[in-house]
Amino acid sequence: MRVLLINPNTNRATTETMAAIARAADPSARVDGATVASGAPLLVDEALLAQGARAVVDLAHATDFAAYDGAIVAAFGDPGLASARAICPVPMVGIAEAGMGEAAAGGRRFVVVTTTTYLVGAIERRAAAYGHAATFAGVRLTEGDIHALMADPAALETALAQACERAIAEDGAQAIVIGGGPLATAARARVARFAVPIVEPIPAAMRLLRERTRLSG
Repeated sequence: MRVLLINPNTNRATTETMAAIARAADPSARVDGATVASGAPLLVDEALLAQGARAVVDLAHATDFAAYDGAIVAAFGDPGLASARAICPVPMVGIAEAGMGEAAAGGRRFVVVTTTTYLVGAIERRAAAYGHAATFAGVRLTEGDIHALMADPAALETALAQACERAIAEDGAQAIVIGGGPLATAARARVARFAVPIVEPIPAAMRLLRERTRLSG
């Protein structure tokens, strides 16, 4: 399976980080990363998410998908997914779509843990749009400035772990989705300490894409 992983922000280092996560999740797959040509290096609010959506659609229009078996939109709001999917000749999935689907499996009550205060509404709408209204228990935010956290891996790891603890203790989470492609790497070191599944969205997207390419083939 050859996959195009599309980063809806302009940070090329983030693109490669997420592509590496995808490769590790499915070593038999070939994963190419693609960075959008315009927008912002970090999608922290709905206006920037909308810019990312437009950039994803532009990239999809400009891409020859003949070499690919599937594609991933790798930002947690799944910006531009529906419009890009409509013009993409191969299966395309979003990391929020995949992560929420895994977390909600079997009717589990799940929480999204993330750093982006101004995207809570967008995440809530994604959960509803994907049919998870009955099992979605809300969003838990990390404490602290997002830019400072993203620049300090140790602080990010601690903040994510603390938010996961609150999601379990206060929200009754039976599963947790880490709401951001590269965030899950920081959370991974603490996963074993939690009694509920912690879903990493990029590996979840690789699993969903593998299933959809199998069905489409």
